[in-house]
Amino acid sequence: QVQLQESGPGLVKPSQTLAVTCSVSGASITGNYYYWTWIRQSPGKGLEWIGGLAYSGTPYYSPSLKNRISIIGDTSNNQVTLTLGSVTPEDTAVYYCARGVGYGLMDYWGQGTQVTVSS
Repeated sequence: QVQLQESGPGLVKPSQTLAVTCSVSGASITGNYYYWTWIRQSPGKGLEWIGGLAYSGTPYYSPSLKNRISIIGDTSNNQVTLTLGSVTPEDTAVYYCARGVGYGLMDYWGQGTQVTVSS
């Protein structure tokens, strides 16, 4: 059974950097043809694709966030970590990780972690 578990700081101050981690069990983050994807949902808005990490270790980012975002994998702990710099209150959202299987499809999701940007 594949399980994804997000963890994050909960509250971040404006201009700081947030980091959220997706811990994966039941599958390897280097397993062929999987894409470990980050998606967020801000209050009153739809889902927003942020970026992710391919099984090869190659990251990919949303063009709107690419100047502030980094996604890396930790194969020792089977985790994928998203960092987002220079945050503003507009980055307040529930952050989800999901396993992509190509063609924009996700077969497993974490339960999400709330991150609030506020002073």
